[in-house]
Amino acid sequence: MQLLRKLAFPISLVYALVVYIRNFLFDIGFFKVKSFGTTTICVGNLSVGGTGKTPMIEFLIELLKDSYKVAVISRGYRRKSKGYVLARSESKIEELGDEPYQIHSKFPGITVAVDEDRCRGILNLEKGIKPDVILLDDAFQHRKVKPTYSILLTAFGKLYPFDWYLPTGDLRDSKKEAKRADLIIVTKCPANLSENEQTKIVDLLEPKDHQHVLFSYLNYSEKLKGDGRALMLSQLLGKKVTLVTGIADAKPLVAYLMDLGINIAHLEYKDHHFFTSSEIALFNSSAFVLTTEKDYVRLKGKVKNLFYISVKHGFMNEDKAFLMNALKKIM
Repeated sequence: MQLLRKLAFPISLVYALVVYIRNFLFDIGFFKVKSFGTTTICVGNLSVGGTGKTPMIEFLIELLKDSYKVAVISRGYRRKSKGYVLARSESKIEELGDEPYQIHSKFPGITVAVDEDRCRGILNLEKGIKPDVILLDDAFQHRKVKPTYSILLTAFGKLYPFDWYLPTGDLRDSKKEAKRADLIIVTKCPANLSENEQTKIVDLLEPKDHQHVLFSYLNYSEKLKGDGRALMLSQLLGKKVTLVTGIADAKPLVAYLMDLGINIAHLEYKDHHFFTSSEIALFNSSAFVLTTEKDYVRLKGKVKNLFYISVKHGFMNEDKAFLMNALKKIM
């Protein structure tokens, strides 16, 4: 795979040129950008995934839902529907996509919608729901919308200054576009990341005067959920566990489980993978199946002895308080 990526370097140069021209046309006003009356908060990244966007959206929901009427709009990647779709109690995962469906299931008190055209989606939400704030999931590249506030995520293990354009690297946008963010959050950090190491990363990212850099880490739950019952993670010690993942980057989860001494056989699939009947039959041959929350919504009711481990963002220093204050200022 790495060899193929290197051989694809000429293609990455063409991709980089296309990205540059597109951004230039937005910058000079050739492509129009629309602002909205409703407060909009964009969460995105410069790469193709693996920075923890969905947990960050959920973190923001937790911060805002008790004081404001919150809506989330997403493209609904790999959904089987088209256009604007408002999540309802009877909505299926195929209609919304896995991540919007997860959010809808987890937070039934907020509005979730999907639309590949973010402008149209926002207008529909303003017309029908009239939310106080709209969270734009994975929308940093969607420049037709000018958000009120923009949060850019970059993973500790793959900071965007070290990355390169697709298909040789994982960048889908120019590193220079980081200047459009109001806030940069370095995700998936070691929980014991020192202040000196944090300072080095800030120097590497070279934030603009208007930007602030925060640091977060993954906080895995010790309580597993699934099959209508709860189970403590420690109860997996001594068991043979089949770990099924269809996410962009499973390495942090695998490392976490192995550090705990849990014996796992990892079956890894591409991000947003829809599992086949033969794959589900394979999972059902396992005595115990552990998966991610995003994968669980695609496997629920199809696999026996299925549990998922949930994850949240934890913040270092006083970074959570900074984020909360920043949100208060724009509301």
